[in-house]
Amino acid sequence: MSAMAVPHPSWETEEQLVTGLRSGDDEAFVHVVRRYGGPLLATARRYLRNEEDARDVLQESLLRAHQAIARFEGGSTLSTWLHRIVINSCLMRLRRTRRHPEDSIEELLPGFLEEGHSAGGPFVSWRDDAMAALERKELCARVRGAIDRLPETYRTVLLLRDLEELDTSEVAGLLGVTE
Repeated sequence: MSAMAVPHPSWETEEQLVTGLRSGDDEAFVHVVRRYGGPLLATARRYLRNEEDARDVLQESLLRAHQAIARFEGGSTLSTWLHRIVINSCLMRLRRTRRHPEDSIEELLPGFLEEGHSAGGPFVSWRDDAMAALERKELCARVRGAIDRLPETYRTVLLLRDLEELDTSEVAGLLGVTE
């Protein structure tokens, strides 16, 4: 008797996906990474100051989720559960970097274009809206700078409330403080 190829489940429902994850199906995990990876990376980027840290936290978070899927009780959606893991991982990373700060030398290094020319040379093309773009860039830098100067607890609350759009009780519970 020949073995017939069994079609792969489509994970049309979250319950099917969670069942696949719990059974150790690698394809289910790949599906989770493809489906939720982008939004989760965007969340990590909002908390962490550089791309490498955000990607590292995402990878750590997905690994934690994979290891803890048996404890997922379904009290929330899978995406909410994953989102919480990413936020908690970001907060842990921020605490760790606060205790052991690192200074990047990236902005001190010269930049180069793909063809090898200096990126900071005088041959910049100007467009009509260059001043508007410059003003937007300066405003964004000022806002980011102001947020970065906030004490970490205030900055974290601002990110959770205003960017993640969590309500006050969720933020308090996540941070282990009273409202």
